[in-house]
Amino acid sequence: MAVLQKLRGWGIILSILVALPLLLFIIDPSQIQSVLQATSSKYDVGEINGKSVSYNDFQAEVDRMSRIYEMSTGNSSQNERQQTEIRNAVWQDLLNRYLFVKNAQAAGITVGNAEMLDLTSGENISPVMMNNFMDNEGQFSRENLVAFLDNMENDPSGSYRLYWDYLKNTVENNQYYVKYNSLLTASNYENPLMLSKSIEENNVTADVDFVLSPYSFVTDSTIVVSDKEIRDYYESHRKFFRQQASRDIEYVVYQVVPSQEDIANEGEAFTALYDEFASTDNVRSFIQRNSDRSYSDYFYKTGELSSVNKEIEEFVAANTAGTSPIISDGNEFLAARILETAQLPDSVYVRHMMFTGSDAAHLADSLLAELGKGANFANLAAVYSDDKNSAYDGELGNLGWMTQTAMLPGFESVVSAKQRTPYVITTQYGTHIVEVTKATKPVLKKKVAIYAKTALASQETFNSYYNLANKFATLANGGLNNYLSAVDSMAKVKDAVSGTYSHPIRVYESTDTYGSIGHAKELTRWAFDNKPGKVSNIITVDNNYFFVAVVKAGHKEGYAKVEEVAQTIKDQLYAEKYSAKKTAETGELIAGLTDLEEIASKLNSTVTSQTGISFSSLNTRGLDPKLMGAVAAAPEGKICGPVEGSVGVYVFRVNGRETGSFYTEDDARNYHNQTNYYASQMLLPVMMDDADVKDNRARFY
Repeated sequence: MAVLQKLRGWGIILSILVALPLLLFIIDPSQIQSVLQATSSKYDVGEINGKSVSYNDFQAEVDRMSRIYEMSTGNSSQNERQQTEIRNAVWQDLLNRYLFVKNAQAAGITVGNAEMLDLTSGENISPVMMNNFMDNEGQFSRENLVAFLDNMENDPSGSYRLYWDYLKNTVENNQYYVKYNSLLTASNYENPLMLSKSIEENNVTADVDFVLSPYSFVTDSTIVVSDKEIRDYYESHRKFFRQQASRDIEYVVYQVVPSQEDIANEGEAFTALYDEFASTDNVRSFIQRNSDRSYSDYFYKTGELSSVNKEIEEFVAANTAGTSPIISDGNEFLAARILETAQLPDSVYVRHMMFTGSDAAHLADSLLAELGKGANFANLAAVYSDDKNSAYDGELGNLGWMTQTAMLPGFESVVSAKQRTPYVITTQYGTHIVEVTKATKPVLKKKVAIYAKTALASQETFNSYYNLANKFATLANGGLNNYLSAVDSMAKVKDAVSGTYSHPIRVYESTDTYGSIGHAKELTRWAFDNKPGKVSNIITVDNNYFFVAVVKAGHKEGYAKVEEVAQTIKDQLYAEKYSAKKTAETGELIAGLTDLEEIASKLNSTVTSQTGISFSSLNTRGLDPKLMGAVAAAPEGKICGPVEGSVGVYVFRVNGRETGSFYTEDDARNYHNQTNYYASQMLLPVMMDDADVKDNRARFY
């Protein structure tokens, strides 16, 4: 019975132990591993105020924010920079949700329902709402807001509701920030006495003569820093040695570059097509089929082709037609053909009307005829154009200035269009009536087709580099000593493709670039997944670089060990002891001397004069702060020092002080407001530090 009772007491544990082997028969082991990973903090994107943020939850928020981004921009795809911005916005929202708003509420700040109603649709509309619901004049439109809310109620997709919730959340968070900043600013009150003191201090300047005896760069062997002093300093300054997780690694990298044979073969292929490029009537088709550079209708003016190739620039500048000779530039081959020459402006001012739907072309033709009779362009745009947002300079229909590089797709013809002559074009957006109303002065420009091919490594060359990396990885396998031996032995090999050099580096979880090589996050992840002494297999980056790396040391997030920072502490303590010794020795050398010139001679230095020294440092740049502090408190006409400075020992005399009025009350208030602003910017970082926020996004992105 006793045994039975024990078994009953362990019933839950036993059921788990029994069930787990049974589950192994029906669940894929990889699924179990996935579950275990999902419950590990290693697989969390971060931790905010004690709240773990899992990768799945974070990615769900990223997907939600991506939908919001798409609604606000109309762009369904994001480049790498935009994706980073979206992830940053999600992280900021989570910081607000789990940290800032809770702290604000703990400080007694609230944002009530009535207040939110007023900010979103009442009399005191939030700037967030104003910026999202504007009319054609750029003013807040309550009608547009009401129309949005009406559409939201009839939107089965839920997109309008999603965007509205996002706006409300942003408004609420902004209000919390406004109130907290107001609380902080009000608490940092500057009374009239403090204001007066600030003005007085900043208006008093001093004229000073001083002698500097600089510190030596030669190590003083009589100064000893003990291990106990290092440990004591570490314990009393521990907070300064907090660190991110990092790894010390070394790596070799083999870049795949084309061989001379590859370059020669590409040159032959380029030459074989050169005559066709020079004579074809369909240059666009030829470029699209054969060139590494895309075809462009761009008209170049003198100097603009220098960024492509100097010889091409010289050829185009000297000719009005024809094809350049073949130009070899490293492993790239180029030829340029002048297609057209024209006098064109750099910029044109454009207005338009846009029409969509099945009747768009007919409507455009009809309105074009009306314009020919003298109808007002802006009036017609107000009535008929589907684009109600373009109103540059306040006139509906105006798109503003366009250049060849700042051009709406499909509007390229406006650069050469006749001014004050409207015409019809069709773009991906619809059918347009377009008119150029003004333009800059025309200059000579040339349309140039550029045929370019870059020699790539052949499969044989690619394999030779891979084999070299594989040879190194084989020699290095087994640990750090093998790796270092492999570096030494491979460096001596006069290989046809490359030598071997080891690069030491400290990497963090956010490290993505090694030297000039980007997109190397896989190497970073490997370094963090392996222990010191481990040598990697070949890690391929961009199919063009072969890495082999070794982990030399690992540093956990938190406080660095005393051994890791001992040398830094030793240098600091040595500097302190040395400057104190140097100051004492200087005092002994000049004891009894009452003339600065004599003191300068004794110290093998010179007398330097400085006027207008102010304690505030607003009017003095590059002067040692320790000297400035000593000057502020020193009596006039008396030799003072020695003073232990940052770069040497000072002996000085204040020759006189002057009280001016250049620093006004407005200056003092502006400075105070500036410090308040800086303090407000530190609100969230200080909260994050206090809550020990962990941001692990770099592990995943």
